Amino acid sequence: MAERGLEPSPAAVAALPPEVRAQLAELELELSEGDITQKGYEKKRSKLLSPYSPQTQETDSIGQKERNQTPAPTAAQTSAPSKYHRSRSGGARDERYRSDIHTEAVQAALAKHKEQKMALPMPTKRRSTFVQSPADACTPPDTSSASEDEGSLRRQAALSAALQQSLQNAESWINRSIQGSSTSSSASSTLSHGEVKGTSGSLADVFANTRIENVSAPPDVTATTSSSSSSLRPANIDLPPSGIVKGMHKGSNRSSLMDTADGVPVNSRVSTKIQQLLNTLKRPKRPPLKEFFVDDSEEIVEGIPQPDPNQPKPEGRQMTPVKGEPLGVICNWPPALESALQRWGSTQAKCPCLTGLDVTGKPVYTLTYGKLWSRSLKLAYTLLNKLGTKNEPVLKPGDRVALVYPNNDPVMFMVAFYGCLLAEVIPVPIEVPLTRKDAGGQQIGFLLGSCGIALALTSEICLKGLPKTQNGEIVQFKGWPRLKWVVTDSKYLSKPPKDWQPHISPAGTEPAYIEYKTSKEGSVMGVTVSRLAMLSQCQALSQACNYSEGETVVNVLDFKKDAGLWHGMFANVMNKMHTISVPYSVMKTCPLSWVQRVHAHKAKVALVKCRDLHWAMMAHRDQRDVSLSSLRMLIVTDGANPWSVSSCDAFLSLFQSHGLKPEAICPCATSAEAMTVAIRRPGVPGAPLPGRAILSMNGLSYGVIRVNTEDKNSALTVQDVGHVMPGGMMCIVKPDGLPQLCRTDEIGEICVSSRTGGMMYFGLAGVTKNTFEVIPVTSSGSPVGDVPFIRSGLLGFVGPGSLVFVVGKMDGLLMVSGRRHNADDIVATGLAVESIKTVYRGRHTGLLAVPQTCQARPYLRTFPLSVPSVRNPLPPDLRVARVLTSFRIAVFSVSVFYDERIVVVAEQRPDASEEDSFQWMSRVLQAIDSIHQVGVYCLALVPANTLPKTPLGGIHISQTKQLFLEGSLHPCNILMCPHTCVTNLPKPRQKQPGVGPASVMVGNLVAGKRIAQAAGRDLGQIEENDLVRKHQFLAEILQWRAQATPDHVLFMLLNAKGTTVCTASCLQLHKRAERIASVLGDKGHLNAGDNVVLLYPPGIELIAAFYGCLYAGCIPVTVRPPHAQNLTATLPTVRMVVDVSKAACVLTTQTLMRLLKSREAAAAVDVKTWPAIIDTDDLPRKRLPQLYKPPTPEMLAYLDFSVSTTGMLTGVKMSHSAVNALCRAIKLQCELYSSRQIAICLDPYCGLGFALWCLCSVYSGHQSVLIPPMELENNLFLWLATVNQYKIRDTFCSYSVMELCTKGLGNQVEVLKTRGINLSCIRTCVVVAEERPRVSLQQSFSKLFKDIGLSPRAVSTTFGSRVNVAICLQGTSGPDPTTVYVDLKSLRHDRVRLVERGAPQSLLLSESGKILPGVKVVIVNPETKGPVGDSHLGEIWVNSPHTASGYYTIYDSETLQADHFNTRLSFGDAAQTLWARTGYLGFVRRTELTAATGERHDALYVVGALDETLELRGLRYHPIDIETSVSRVHRSIAECAVFTWTNLLVVVVELCGSEQEALDLVPLVTNVVLEEHYLIVGVVVVVDPGVVPINSRGEKQRMHLRDSFLADQLDPIYVAYNM
Repeated sequence: MAERGLEPSPAAVAALPPEVRAQLAELELELSEGDITQKGYEKKRSKLLSPYSPQTQETDSIGQKERNQTPAPTAAQTSAPSKYHRSRSGGARDERYRSDIHTEAVQAALAKHKEQKMALPMPTKRRSTFVQSPADACTPPDTSSASEDEGSLRRQAALSAALQQSLQNAESWINRSIQGSSTSSSASSTLSHGEVKGTSGSLADVFANTRIENVSAPPDVTATTSSSSSSLRPANIDLPPSGIVKGMHKGSNRSSLMDTADGVPVNSRVSTKIQQLLNTLKRPKRPPLKEFFVDDSEEIVEGIPQPDPNQPKPEGRQMTPVKGEPLGVICNWPPALESALQRWGSTQAKCPCLTGLDVTGKPVYTLTYGKLWSRSLKLAYTLLNKLGTKNEPVLKPGDRVALVYPNNDPVMFMVAFYGCLLAEVIPVPIEVPLTRKDAGGQQIGFLLGSCGIALALTSEICLKGLPKTQNGEIVQFKGWPRLKWVVTDSKYLSKPPKDWQPHISPAGTEPAYIEYKTSKEGSVMGVTVSRLAMLSQCQALSQACNYSEGETVVNVLDFKKDAGLWHGMFANVMNKMHTISVPYSVMKTCPLSWVQRVHAHKAKVALVKCRDLHWAMMAHRDQRDVSLSSLRMLIVTDGANPWSVSSCDAFLSLFQSHGLKPEAICPCATSAEAMTVAIRRPGVPGAPLPGRAILSMNGLSYGVIRVNTEDKNSALTVQDVGHVMPGGMMCIVKPDGLPQLCRTDEIGEICVSSRTGGMMYFGLAGVTKNTFEVIPVTSSGSPVGDVPFIRSGLLGFVGPGSLVFVVGKMDGLLMVSGRRHNADDIVATGLAVESIKTVYRGRHTGLLAVPQTCQARPYLRTFPLSVPSVRNPLPPDLRVARVLTSFRIAVFSVSVFYDERIVVVAEQRPDASEEDSFQWMSRVLQAIDSIHQVGVYCLALVPANTLPKTPLGGIHISQTKQLFLEGSLHPCNILMCPHTCVTNLPKPRQKQPGVGPASVMVGNLVAGKRIAQAAGRDLGQIEENDLVRKHQFLAEILQWRAQATPDHVLFMLLNAKGTTVCTASCLQLHKRAERIASVLGDKGHLNAGDNVVLLYPPGIELIAAFYGCLYAGCIPVTVRPPHAQNLTATLPTVRMVVDVSKAACVLTTQTLMRLLKSREAAAAVDVKTWPAIIDTDDLPRKRLPQLYKPPTPEMLAYLDFSVSTTGMLTGVKMSHSAVNALCRAIKLQCELYSSRQIAICLDPYCGLGFALWCLCSVYSGHQSVLIPPMELENNLFLWLATVNQYKIRDTFCSYSVMELCTKGLGNQVEVLKTRGINLSCIRTCVVVAEERPRVSLQQSFSKLFKDIGLSPRAVSTTFGSRVNVAICLQGTSGPDPTTVYVDLKSLRHDRVRLVERGAPQSLLLSESGKILPGVKVVIVNPETKGPVGDSHLGEIWVNSPHTASGYYTIYDSETLQADHFNTRLSFGDAAQTLWARTGYLGFVRRTELTAATGERHDALYVVGALDETLELRGLRYHPIDIETSVSRVHRSIAECAVFTWTNLLVVVVELCGSEQEALDLVPLVTNVVLEEHYLIVGVVVVVDPGVVPINSRGEKQRMHLRDSFLADQLDPIYVAYNM
């Protein structure tokens, strides 16, 4: 603040005049005692010092400037107080937690952060997502346009002001929280200490010039051509980069996109926020992966952190139970409550008993004791005698019945209740169900069912209001038993005979009624109260409250339960009092109604809650002539709420002039189990008021009572709730574990022993024993006595003079990292952030004695008592603040990663803007951290009036928590802060130096581990009689087959209808290839060795063109044709392959040729620079004079181009010898011969799919039935119907095809049966893949089609890579594929540990088929290049005759070529074998199965691509594992993908549901990644379906997704930045 510049030195203070020094000292005293705010103190101090300061003029100008920046309150704002006084809107905050003292503390705590600027980026939200947000509240638009009009400048200025004013910087607060945590070097969990200095302009301008130190190399992909605006994912689209090809130098092609901001586009909205977030996260060191780790000593923190050695500990003596005064003996006390009713109903029939009010607050009906007695008698008689037959009555004594009456009908309820007591049936009062799915309604139904209730009593009006079916019957409420409804209005009751009298016995331990209670988890339990307890409660209340006959009581509480029932229904009948019941509905419309009733009836006692006190204060100006002088007791029944003291004081200050006596305010504490725990007795006029305890919240969090002496902002002021009830005994026990007595300075659960408490939880014997039959023990474990105590569920302590203090409830207890926090305290802090009004606190004399220990001896310390005073004017610096949230806030904890995490959910005002909401949320986080020293895990804002409500309008906490956990809360704003509160992450992995490849091998030998290597059958030992062996080239084999078997059909192409559209025999294919070769020479003028791009749809024409190129000596390059409906995305891929391969010519069809030269194509690429394009639709009948024969088999046969999942376009060279070896290996593995028939449903453009489609049939002579995958989109049955029709034994498909059939035909298996489709003919169904086997998809496919004959053994997978397209293939012989469960935690350390099925943190992996003949594999450490043992995860290296020759690139990179295709092991290979690196991680395991050679089978398991692994916290993660976890957390997640940007983990999820579910996904995604992978998600991006790019093989292209995200091209629904 500006005034801090006036801080004088001690010498200057000493030189001040004595009167100024005295005034300064008085100011200091006021500040220390809390009588002035920090801001007011600084202003007054600066005013005192200004005449003596040389910087007066300068400081005044600064102060004036600061004041000018703060907008003055408008007329609407200044009139807010009067508006609040005149009417109470439904959006007022929850006044149970109102505390002006606490509000000042919160504002003072927030003032510490005022000078800093917000370093946290606001979430990005699509404007159309939430209608209620104003348009100008959204994230500013992309400022990359060239025009800077006045409007854009105004937006930038507004954003600058918002950054300075609204985003109060929380960076230092987060830094402090993080530095105190144990995750010192967590990747993405520590924050930088640097500050962002620029604050003008847009977000992009602020953060674009801030560079990150030690930035890693830019990504290989520099641009993207993906189009993600469409809602549907384009089918089979490869998205390559614009100019990066494997083998090129990384620095040779850097587009302008990467030239600024270290690779982040400057003018991108999303990317600047990524940059901004990175600026707040300090980049930790990234140690290399260590070689060895010991599983048992892995530091996974599975519990709360170790306790702080400096935490306060209790030091007082062990407490002794405190006794209340004895119950007085009254000679004429009735033996039962029913006897009292009988007495007054007979002798005082005309005395008023109960008065009900109408909706306007006026008395509408008064029930006399005579009427109550007669009506109760009629009801009792009707229940016992008129509901059934004489021999089969519906009810008999001891049965339970439900009482369903609204809160505005106390008269009917009272008659029904006493009617049940007289009939000796047990009433169970419940709330009126409003809808079929009320919050908590199912649990109420469970209570009714467990109580065996079949009958419900209600009034005629209530019955008409219940929801009904179309037939007029009452709906069956969810979870409820079937009920018979009985109307208890007088006209429906039978008058009993004169000789009929109810049986009224003396009160005993038999049940009288059951009161329902909702637990913390949301379950509803019935507390059974005996007739003796009911009578004793009346006696104890009468004695404690000094009730006398004829008194008038005003009851504002719920009369069906708790204190409203005990005082307003029991004690009033026992003492012949008159109760005036003010329902909740009246209080909402007329908040002053209860005060008016006290005034009108000269009531002696009023039963209220803090909420009612505050409502009366807000509305008191409406009627100034009320008098409360008649009140001798104002019983505040939620006095157990620690925040009640402020409401009581403020109410007293306001209404003391209306006759309210200070000693009349009597807080009390109650619970459903112990009933009334304690109550303050009415005081004597003139006697000193009880004091208050000013406790340290830090001490309370450790369960210790400490007087707050250090930070007044983190103090809790509580008032006493009086003494123990008469005839009772109280003790304080530890809240968890054994019921051990607490020490005198220790917080514990209050336990009560008396006859006035409940008996049991109905039907729950186990829980009853732990609650109603507690025997406290001493520290040595010996029981205190044999008298059982009842746990009250209240937390507190017994202070001086045996006064009882309550600091919270067990249900609101949040155990976070070993410390206790109370949900009510956090609610109060949240509400105090933006208070309705800050009240200046005057001074009042009063002393409080609180026990404190010093040197292990208790002593008493006194504190001044502060009471707010409305007579004191408000200081000028306190203004009315706008409330951003409505009055309802829920606080609860969820268990995430071995600890409880705090979640705050608040209802947002409809007119709150995005910036206002984000500012409020950030300030709440600061306040809670400052006041309570605890981090909030999640803060969510939901639309107003959407949280589930209790019957009286409060928040149904357990239902809210359930909605949060299941993703049905639908927040409109959310802020996740896992970095600040997740402090128990394991330490990042560190490298152990000095472990080389030789050490690894020695270690493996010592440990008895074998080197991880495996091999297929030896090709030299396999004898073949086939004549094919004498031909070295595929073209020669085709010529030979055209001569030997000219009419043998090699290929058959099917359309979507399943009919054959084209076939090719050996001779037809040969002649077609000759014509194409002739055209290449005549039209294309090509020479041998020229590259030719083949652009054809899947079919036989592609095969003929391939062999035509071989005949002409050209090098074919197969390329997927562009998608006619998506040229912008697909044509650049074609163009890139044409350019990179330096194609001399393009062979295609006429249709595609027109497409390549069309106007639409010209918008995507330069169509004028295409090489020669030749269509092969109409070929001349001309033969080549001579077919080309390569001089050596090592000559190039074809180029195989493909886009990898990392966005790399790679072309590999396949020689003729490699082609021959590949076809031979597949033939031997699959036993392919001329008489065989296989079905292929694959894309024929690269990898093994191309080899199976174009090469293998010519080599082996078998017939291939070709099914283009795109045809399945029109006919899902095509593939399976073809297999059935031709009785195919071996079929090949892709994961895309398998997924399409599984999802599309999942509910049509019966249709397949009716069509006669039978898959029992299938011997092998092989999925062609270059990835980890998708075990779950394979199992789903097998299980789905098992009913139509598919054998689970038949489904298997292949494995290939760029360097070798076919390494594994299951084949027809050999053992079945094996599966193993591996430990995920070990896998992250590059170790393999097998576990049992169902083990936690386990991953199911399947063998990737059998290794092909002639193939050898070894598992290698990718860093040291040394072989590893079979217990290690490493890179798969392959040696095979059909390995590719190398990369085909524009620039020849010898180092990359040698490293990937001709590399050697660094140790342990005497033969110096040349290996090719697959780029995939995997491991080898020797199984118990026997291979064809008779030896034990070695299985190869593929785990994932090395390029895609994420190295976080020193560990290696595979994206698919995280994505699998994320995909199953919510039903609306269609697809997801993860990637990293430097050290941030970004999760992108596709939302297939409603957009209002978008924000539900953020906490669920964060939770599951933290729980299962020990990682904190940095950014969660919610997008539309189809945005995640997927290539033709069904693989996600995560790097393209990352580039689209950083370039702000995703159009996300929501982007959440987890702080």
